[in-house]
Amino acid sequence: MSAGVGADASTGSAALAVQGRGLFKNFGSVSVLRGVDLEVKPGEVVCLLGPSGSGKSTLLRCINHLERLDGGELRVYGSLVGYKQRAGGLQELSEREVNLQRQRIGMVFQQFNLFPHMTALQNIVEAPIRVLGESRDAAVDNAQKLLQMVGLSAKADAYPTQLSGGQQQRVAIARALAMRPQLMLFDEPTSALDPELVGEVLGVMRDLATNGMTMVVVTHEIGFARQVGDSVVFLDGGVVVESGPPASVLDNPQHPRTQDFLSRVL
Repeated sequence: MSAGVGADASTGSAALAVQGRGLFKNFGSVSVLRGVDLEVKPGEVVCLLGPSGSGKSTLLRCINHLERLDGGELRVYGSLVGYKQRAGGLQELSEREVNLQRQRIGMVFQQFNLFPHMTALQNIVEAPIRVLGESRDAAVDNAQKLLQMVGLSAKADAYPTQLSGGQQQRVAIARALAMRPQLMLFDEPTSALDPELVGEVLGVMRDLATNGMTMVVVTHEIGFARQVGDSVVFLDGGVVVESGPPASVLDNPQHPRTQDFLSRVL
């Protein structure tokens, strides 16, 4: 991890929701990220596309410090992710400090990861009460509003086993939103769903985008990327091959690798 420069000396970094420069990540002898640059503006939806193993999910996990970078610099709203600057270099934050950073970042995974012994409502109120110190009444009130937002008001008392996959994923989104994040990360949120359930989850994500939520989305849903994304980043082999507005990258790709990938998935 390079020492980098301070937020005030890094041109525009404090104005960006996410800024990654020269990001490297290795798993043993395998280089998964190889000098990736990424910028996400507040209120922007950036969709990460690419074949399996291209580094998309790893990049997303680095933004939340679920994976530690081996090189480069990553900032969220101007703050270094997972590190603080000390004379002569960087010092990794304590687990408590990392958890405090993560409070501003919501993440939705491929698997729903709901607590099976808790109802939908209980799944949503747990973290605000325990982590944010909200009163139970306030947390329940907000959870009910979030369930209404994701179209599941009638399922507040249902357990995960009583919900479809699409419903579970919508509860997972509501649970992430309950922490009032400034940034939402989605790691292929529809990949574990039956095709007929994909639309209901993408609909919630469209609503979030319409309401100005900053989002980085790893997805294979090209239609969603075209309709909702402000920017599309195509990765392959751990590098950014092509990036730009959806109309440019998806409808008029310039790089042969992007052209080949899209020809296979469209």
